Amino acid sequence: MPDTASDPFGLLDPGFRTNPYPALARLRSEAPVYYCDAWGCWVVARHDDVTACFRDDRLSADRASSYAAKLPPPLQTKLAPLIGNFGRWALMKDPPDHTRLRGLVSKAFTPRLITTLEPSIERICERALDQLERQLAEHGGFDLIHSYAMTIPVLVIGDMLGLPAKDGPKLERWSAALAGFLGAAAMTQEVVGAALQAVVELEAYFRDQIEQRRRAPADDLLSSLLTAHEQDDRLDEQELLATCTMVLFGGHETTTNLIGNGVQVLLQHPKQLAELGQDFNGQIAAAVEELLRFESPILRMGRIARAPIELRDATIAAGDRVYMMLAAANRDPEVFDDPDRLVLNRADNRHLTFGHGRHFCLGAALGRLEAQLALSKLFTRFPTLGVRADFTPIWLDNLTVRGLERLPLELR
Repeated sequence: MPDTASDPFGLLDPGFRTNPYPALARLRSEAPVYYCDAWGCWVVARHDDVTACFRDDRLSADRASSYAAKLPPPLQTKLAPLIGNFGRWALMKDPPDHTRLRGLVSKAFTPRLITTLEPSIERICERALDQLERQLAEHGGFDLIHSYAMTIPVLVIGDMLGLPAKDGPKLERWSAALAGFLGAAAMTQEVVGAALQAVVELEAYFRDQIEQRRRAPADDLLSSLLTAHEQDDRLDEQELLATCTMVLFGGHETTTNLIGNGVQVLLQHPKQLAELGQDFNGQIAAAVEELLRFESPILRMGRIARAPIELRDATIAAGDRVYMMLAAANRDPEVFDDPDRLVLNRADNRHLTFGHGRHFCLGAALGRLEAQLALSKLFTRFPTLGVRADFTPIWLDNLTVRGLERLPLELR
């Protein structure tokens, strides 16, 4: 058991993974800016402070360089492929590199362009639902996470990049290994080894795909990134590989857990689900925003202080790690009325799940659309879905990503 003297809010307690909200409420109330010995960092819990941190240029997104600098040289060498890839993600960069890298990808993720993807996302959802029907007929149920919530995002983002649909299972596996490393509760050899292998294999995979585009360019995001690399040197080869990895990971992991968490929450609130089912088209957009707030697929977002920062009564030193607790900010009673209650038509829903400011999630519009279609189509096709009676939720052993390992469902 964790030492309560060094972990008074229970952030290392196994129960925190199951239900973090009581501990986060105590943080907001008793220690909104708190140095957590258990995590070796500052945690910021209130909505206004988290928003201010996102805007503060003294807080750097470059966590990869800071992480690598603290490693002994032999381990730096061993983990060089991981650090080299993560360190070139736009979401782990500050301006001007962040501005340059984000600009190369952002045109593919504008809300207007995302709406043109709706027909293809609908087809992907329908094919996945057909598979679920077969599983119901053969086995009497299915695991929503692996058979639906993981499948849809990886096929959507793979289609945008121009990747073969048959590669979906290995793309899922690689993405899950990276998620296991980014925010691991325990940095074990197994976790590190899986992520290291995943990034090496992913880069080899993308090199092969890039070479195919050189021989035969296509109308896809990967070809566009390759053009940027070859025409005006705005993207070097390693940045190209890292950007492909980031797009795959970002387009898959958050949306998978948004869909999975969303289904579980709706099944736990049958009255709200029934009301939603009367008008999916009119209510689903607001409902997804509330699901993003109520059970955020991202618990926290990290930064590194580049200079001393005074926040409330705390002094954050240069070099300190700071985690903005999105899940705590999303239930701040100063911003949200009755924050622990699910209100699917909640007005003025200023949740911070997609971040804020210059690092606001590039794929937010895509994730929203995927979740809206995936949830409405799932409950329209299977209106009597329920969680298997003997199921006990097991949450991912991760302090950054919040999602279920599995969610077995059956018809009632």
